[in-house]
Amino acid sequence: MRSLTVGLGERTYPIHIGPGLLGRPDLVAPLVPGKRVVVVSNVTVAPLYLERFAAPLRGAGFDVSEIVLPDGEAFKTWTTLNDIFDALLARRCDRSTLLVALGGGVIGDLAGFAAASYQRGISFAQIPTTLLSQVDSSVGGKTGINHPRGKNMVGAFWQPRVVLADTDTLRTLPDRELSAGLAEIVKYGLIRDLPFLHWLESNMSALTARDPQALTYAIERSCANKAEVVAADERETAKDGGRALLNLGHTFGHAIETGLGYGEWLHGEAVAVGMLMAAELSRRLGWLMADDVERVRALLEAAGLPVAGPLLGADRYLELMAHDKKVMAGRLRLVLLKHLGEAVTWAETPETEIRGAIENCCA
Repeated sequence: MRSLTVGLGERTYPIHIGPGLLGRPDLVAPLVPGKRVVVVSNVTVAPLYLERFAAPLRGAGFDVSEIVLPDGEAFKTWTTLNDIFDALLARRCDRSTLLVALGGGVIGDLAGFAAASYQRGISFAQIPTTLLSQVDSSVGGKTGINHPRGKNMVGAFWQPRVVLADTDTLRTLPDRELSAGLAEIVKYGLIRDLPFLHWLESNMSALTARDPQALTYAIERSCANKAEVVAADERETAKDGGRALLNLGHTFGHAIETGLGYGEWLHGEAVAVGMLMAAELSRRLGWLMADDVERVRALLEAAGLPVAGPLLGADRYLELMAHDKKVMAGRLRLVLLKHLGEAVTWAETPETEIRGAIENCCA
């Protein structure tokens, strides 16, 4: 087991990475305020892993129950969130309850938002079961739901007490989901960790083949990068850079997800194309060379990710991007690349160049 720390003062918490962690009640039991644990999962993950996690805790004397939700981004809504509240109220859960998110990013976002809101805040733990959630969404405290007009537009910052990334869960992950997680891993290399980017270029075949050592290293390196960024700018308030840099490709990507309908493309797939659009836009601004953009494209292709966006039309992309959370005072702030391994937030991009980058990267 490898362990990292997200340093947030009295809210500091550990990230544990390795095999067999679902069967380690000692990593969760000290964090339960009382004796009640409620596990939020979905119809795909629960049959595979819920009992593996719950049985040892029950054996240790805890009252463990579950809330099993439908699977998919299309269910990250007010209705599903209210289903969680209904279940918690029906069971008379109070602030001594630990809420556990067992699943991918959708489950983590829903359970985290429920924990932030229920009785004005209860403890929760993240047990991510997809590569994307292990390297990104489970760390940092962003929770929320989608709105028809924009992704993740309603939510809260609410940090978990612990993140358990059990690498055994990746064995059952579909290839498409694995590739989606690799997109977020590539992101860290592009925005702030050039040596890691070089490592990814040399080891992508090992990652797609699910080599345990390669995956563990990539998860740990990604979490270390995110933990550093979150500790320095937890609520994304830095005027320049900071946590906003983690959104490379996300403004374009969220437009794809919203424009196609939530769930048509996986989040990591949309982010992959969004990162390529950001790289192409950076080239148009004179920051990257054409060879740099091709390196990004080749790495994403090697990860099994799409490298051409859907033909929504530049007008539709821009309309959807105008609803993005990175819009400040009516100005769209994009995360772009000064160099490979160095990202910046930029609000001075001519619309003609944004249109050109979008059109150049669409099928």
